[in-house]
Amino acid sequence: MSAKVIVYSKETCPYCVMAKKLLTQKGVENIEEIRIDLNPEERDKMIEKTNRMTVPQIFIGDFHVGGFDDLSALNRSGKLDELLNK
Repeated sequence: MSAKVIVYSKETCPYCVMAKKLLTQKGVENIEEIRIDLNPEERDKMIEKTNRMTVPQIFIGDFHVGGFDDLSALNRSGKLDELLNK
């Protein structure tokens, strides 16, 4: 796995936990987690980049996946592996 993975998250977010678990199961060893509950400036950056206010917000390389439901749908369609191997 060579694509850089960034997950915007909060401590009390079950979908964030599920997203990180799925990515780990897919072989992602380095997930850059940006905790918006600890750093409000990062929350503002996330909203500016995604136009979304909910977490998780997941990026694989430069591609904005979206949230956990989007990540899960990519996995079911077989396209998540392609993104992770870019």
